[in-house]
Amino acid sequence: MKTWSKHWKASRKARKQVKYAANAPLHILRKMLSTTLSTELHKKYAKRNVPLRKGDTVKVLRGQFKKHTGKVERVFTKEQRIIVEGVYLTKKDGNRVPYRLHPSKLMITELNTEDKKRTKLLERK
Repeated sequence: MKTWSKHWKASRKARKQVKYAANAPLHILRKMLSTTLSTELHKKYAKRNVPLRKGDTVKVLRGQFKKHTGKVERVFTKEQRIIVEGVYLTKKDGNRVPYRLHPSKLMITELNTEDKKRTKLLERK
């Protein structure tokens, strides 16, 4: 049986951090998919980061796709990876495969505010 405690207090030990993330339930993993907001959005909503969602426009800050902007196509909560449109790897046989990015390497430039619940959370202060 997996053990996970919501009363975990940020240990410095790497093994405890890995165990916390590996055994965390999906509702906690979703919050771990948070990404920083751009300076304009940060000032507008008075929040530093927000969980990523399909439809958000993001900018890649690190790696070989640095400075690329695109919409979030898919979110893999369990794997903690995001697929951004236009970010592809070309394999040796010529096939293009979507590259999965970690949310810490992204910055939200435009939010998907179609959901009323999300807009209420953003406007709360």
